[in-house]
Amino acid sequence: MTWKLPFERLSSHDNFTHFSFTMSKKILITTALPYANGDLHLGHLVENIQADIWVRHQRQLGKKCLHFCADDTHGTPMMINARQQGISPETLIAGVKEKHIKDFNEFGIIFTHYSSTHSHQNEIFCSKFFQSMEKKGLIESREIDQAYCELDQMFLPDRFVLGECPKCGAKNQYGDACDVCSSTYDTTDLKNPRCSLCNNPSTRKKSQHLFFKLNEYKEFLKKWVTSHTSKEIANKLNEWLNNDLRSWDISRDAPYFGFEIPGHPGKYFYVWLDAPLCYLATTKEWCEENGEKFDDWWQSDKTEIHHFIGKDIVYFHTLFWPAMLEAAGYAKPNQVHVHGFLMVNGKKMSKSKGTSIKARTYLDHLDPEYLRYYFACKLGTGIEDIDLNMDDFLNRVNSDLVGKLTNIASRGAQMLQKKLDGRLGSISNEGQTMIQSVRDKSSVISDLYLRRDYIKVMIIIRAFADNTNRYFDEKTPWNLIKTDEETTRSILTDILNIFRLLSIYLKPVIPNYVSRVEELFCSSGFIWSDIETVLENKELSPFKPLITKIEKSSLKKIIDDSKMEAEKNVMENMPAKNFEPIAEQIDFDVFMKVDLRVAKIIEAEKIEGADKLLKLKVDIGLETREIIAGIKLSYNPDELIGRQVIIAANLKPRKMKFGISDGMVLAAGEVAKELYILSPDNGAKAGQRIS
Repeated sequence: MTWKLPFERLSSHDNFTHFSFTMSKKILITTALPYANGDLHLGHLVENIQADIWVRHQRQLGKKCLHFCADDTHGTPMMINARQQGISPETLIAGVKEKHIKDFNEFGIIFTHYSSTHSHQNEIFCSKFFQSMEKKGLIESREIDQAYCELDQMFLPDRFVLGECPKCGAKNQYGDACDVCSSTYDTTDLKNPRCSLCNNPSTRKKSQHLFFKLNEYKEFLKKWVTSHTSKEIANKLNEWLNNDLRSWDISRDAPYFGFEIPGHPGKYFYVWLDAPLCYLATTKEWCEENGEKFDDWWQSDKTEIHHFIGKDIVYFHTLFWPAMLEAAGYAKPNQVHVHGFLMVNGKKMSKSKGTSIKARTYLDHLDPEYLRYYFACKLGTGIEDIDLNMDDFLNRVNSDLVGKLTNIASRGAQMLQKKLDGRLGSISNEGQTMIQSVRDKSSVISDLYLRRDYIKVMIIIRAFADNTNRYFDEKTPWNLIKTDEETTRSILTDILNIFRLLSIYLKPVIPNYVSRVEELFCSSGFIWSDIETVLENKELSPFKPLITKIEKSSLKKIIDDSKMEAEKNVMENMPAKNFEPIAEQIDFDVFMKVDLRVAKIIEAEKIEGADKLLKLKVDIGLETREIIAGIKLSYNPDELIGRQVIIAANLKPRKMKFGISDGMVLAAGEVAKELYILSPDNGAKAGQRIS
């Protein structure tokens, strides 16, 4: 039989990326800290499953690999959330941490140590780093203007201020960027700003802030990013590094939940200073509990340090963070591994559409290892977004994991136990060739794991599973057993040995599944070197089902439950005072000057370089128009074509960064969160005026 395999030319010497192999036997990895203001969702699982697979393979190879994480607990949102619930921030974060750890554990993500940014050790490191930077003259103080709420008696971060964009005039924009025209600006530039907490107008107030002189490390960072991030990320960072770097504001004003800055009463460390320092604090806590020396991990060239992060926090981990470490004299990360965002059914995760799925909601209905396997089938070395397409998810798991891989074991082991006393025989000559071809790929598969190119690992394993099932079918053991039991036993021994090897390869991805395979083969636990052995003339344990198929009804329940949770959350957490106040009264004649028309969308496309804008061509009966609308986060272009909407037709054309917009599509909601296009009732025709 000829074995057809992908990547036949791959070897351990192929140059997949510019990343180096991990040579050290001591490895420390971190994953980004989930914010303690809510439950984990499936987006958190992308990164942590990616990292957990990597850690598990390192340990398969006999390396000491520590995996640290913690809850990110500080900041104004935490303070406000606790106040609204009538509890202390400490009580709030303790409850969230317990839930986070439980969810992670059920997905098979077991951290070496899981901590909190609100720990004594983290406060020590924050003070130590700040004092080191201050002593080196890297801290400057200057007065800045900030948005301030007189009613709530607090300075307002960007996301707690709403107003009109200073560039295009769009309403309900946050204090840092406009979702309509994509402009960025200072919070104090917003027109008619108001506090999002109480809806009262905000004012300006001066405050003395502390800044870290990031530009002092510009030349160091230019050299560092080239060899410690991917080429794609390094190219992006060089857009910043080709210019002077602005000093980084590292302080926030009271009231604030966090650590007070030594020697600066009423000033608190910004969360992005204390969050990465928790990597060190968590390590320190673990070292003290386990009799290890902290300096062996963060001040030694004998340990490799790896960060796994999403592409939205690249700047913090590849500019601010290495500069801080360099300033304080600590080891810098060897690699920063970056992944893309999670999409669901091709769209940005949306609470209202049931696609912002909590980890717990998923766990209520499905085996977590389905998701581990599916993400492994999607994760490569790039930073492209990952799509959890529910139909593909169901088909991939049912076809590959159940129909191909598990099918080998269920057919082979059950026939062996029902017809041949459950005892393996000798491997056939053809089987020896097949088994050796599987073993020959061990170095390639290991290299792919180390490079985080899990997609290719899964493709190789699927190909082996296909070939093994084909071999079984060609030999027709269900007929052969009637005349030649021992040859049949050899065929079953061949395929079960291959299944065992594939399970060893898959152990980092689906460890609980493989633990059931280990039980079948009477193993105390597969290790990578077990690839070199085969099993002959050995009795197997009684076969037990390894996994079942996904039912479509379970996926529907996940979506339905997610929608219900979102609706409940909106009802519980959106008091009336958070709605925009009613505008000034206008005369009827003034209102009638606005020409509202029914329009039909005939073309829709994304605008390159615009995160939140779509270009629409609409038919308004008399003519067609091009309109630029800030609805990209809520709608895909394909789902808009043919849809009727309502537009303001007699607005003067507006010149925007990405073209001319000749009209406005009416929608409700907030641009930065979720928008709902307004549509006419059935029967309305394009061109009709709204009256």
